[in-house]
Amino acid sequence: MGDHKEQPLRVGAAVRRRRRSLELTLAVVAERSGLSVPFLSQIENDRARPSTGSLEKVADALRTTAVELLAAADPACSVDVVRAEVAEQLQGQTPDAEPRSRSLVRGHHQMHASEFTGDHDAGREFQYRNDQLMYVADGAVEIEAEGRAYRLGRGDTLYLTGGVRHRWRATVADTRVVVVAVAEHIEAVRDRGRKR
Repeated sequence: MGDHKEQPLRVGAAVRRRRRSLELTLAVVAERSGLSVPFLSQIENDRARPSTGSLEKVADALRTTAVELLAAADPACSVDVVRAEVAEQLQGQTPDAEPRSRSLVRGHHQMHASEFTGDHDAGREFQYRNDQLMYVADGAVEIEAEGRAYRLGRGDTLYLTGGVRHRWRATVADTRVVVVAVAEHIEAVRDRGRKR
């Protein structure tokens, strides 16, 4: 119960994302696939489930495969619980303990979230394509971004736009950091040449 793997997939969002990434209109996809614009609209809005044959026609029109569209599909459920690991693994770590990370979101979604417990590889530099938010649940961290150092304590957040190179490290034992980011498969990158 509550496990998204038991639910049917919603392929509509995957079709829409693919169509938009190719900058195609529904009319163009309809012409290429031989399907009607209203039917394609119903598929994209998950009001109609395409047959295997229709999905293959849509995939061909979008220069991909039905398998790829299904792999990028969203689960039909809107609620999914990810249970915490055993409490001993997340609490009471010593500075010598191995750092741990766990995904807080399962599946292929528009958002990704991870929890990091313990120290972190301070020498590793990150650069994500899309925006992200770092929240210090416990402890403290130091984050270097855009040539500046930021010290964050419990309850503090730092927002980074996509493309910003950064690195971070825990400065207190038993630090827990939650990182929430727009998923890599989402086209959320702004034109970096334009001023905001």
